[in-house]
Amino acid sequence: MTPLWDATAPAGPALAPLRGPAEAEVAIIGAGYSGLSTALALAERGVAVTVLKAAAPGAGASGRNGGQVIPGFKHDVADAVALYGPERGAALYALGAAAAETTFALIARHGIACDASRSGWAQLGDTDAALALMAPRLASWQRAGAPVRALSREEASAMFGTRAYLGGWLHAGAGSVQPLAYARGLARAALAAGATLHAPSRATAIRREGQDWRITTAEGHLRARRVLVATNALAGDVWPGLADTMIPVWSFQIATRAGVVPADMPVVPDTRRVLRYFRADRDGRLVVGGKGRLRAPRGPGDFGTQRHMLARLYPHLAEAPPDYGWGGQVAITLDRLPRLFALDDGVFATIGCNGKGIAWCTALGPELATLLMGGETLALPPVEKLRPIPLHRLKSLYAAAGSVWFRLRDRLDRATPARPR
Repeated sequence: MTPLWDATAPAGPALAPLRGPAEAEVAIIGAGYSGLSTALALAERGVAVTVLKAAAPGAGASGRNGGQVIPGFKHDVADAVALYGPERGAALYALGAAAAETTFALIARHGIACDASRSGWAQLGDTDAALALMAPRLASWQRAGAPVRALSREEASAMFGTRAYLGGWLHAGAGSVQPLAYARGLARAALAAGATLHAPSRATAIRREGQDWRITTAEGHLRARRVLVATNALAGDVWPGLADTMIPVWSFQIATRAGVVPADMPVVPDTRRVLRYFRADRDGRLVVGGKGRLRAPRGPGDFGTQRHMLARLYPHLAEAPPDYGWGGQVAITLDRLPRLFALDDGVFATIGCNGKGIAWCTALGPELATLLMGGETLALPPVEKLRPIPLHRLKSLYAAAGSVWFRLRDRLDRATPARPR
């Protein structure tokens, strides 16, 4: 089945592989949101930066996600401060809180055609337990002065055309984009600012060469003083052990021309532990996504979770065949927090956006650029040595066991009778 975003995104920039020797001040491996946002920030500051991508920009998760532009960090400011200390915790919280604003401002500044819609983002719950979990988060945003408010069951039903939820809350500063169009637009913006992009050019090795680093590809090599590995879930073996620091989890999506919700509806994930979300694209197609199998989708039969959610939300669409179906991998860390590794002197890796890649990775780019220029910033996770997940070779068992446990918890929540409303 074809990804919807591939079918509706403008063409990306024409790029060529790296051939022969080349030099740059900074080399970036990966052309998703993290790599492209960093490259754009570096180029705008006059730094010679070259990006290497194994496929086209946005070919990984950056072009296959749900398009949700969500502000926020995993923790509220008090928890972030407790975790990272007063200065870094506050800075990381502030970066996350402003991430959606940062993203939409960048889109406007560079005129990126990506169906950007700042119509809001809602989180909905279908159990009392879910509503209870939402309350502290809503209160935290309210204390911060964010444009948020609670949604009653009646409001949620009117807004989304389904009675499946008991209520929730809405953040008016969030929204959505066509994710592949945004990635391709970021690539064009970086090129216009002076960055160099090569694709397809898979980096096969990174090794020290004097005071610099030499990145080898199939047809050439790039010499740079500093290197950022921004491959996220597709770390491969470009640096030994990097892929062992996260668990790549598949997220699947389907899209069908349903005509049940307005095209500018907010992006909506619910609060289930096995994440599910839905939205409409610019043409009114209903996009439903969530947890996939432990491998890439191979056919219509792999989208059972998404079809089940579609039927639960809109029973009259239970038999509606999806027009599109696709999957992408998300990099998940065990504590759901992002990581910044110092792989060696001058070589860094950013990993673990944990399903919030669009806004978070966009906002992170200028901060990573500061780091790669030799500067200091508190608005980054602390730089640490490579820390692989214990027994990472059993990652499939981790993912499967986690999925079973989360599904069980979701079923227990749903089995608890709801209070009358």
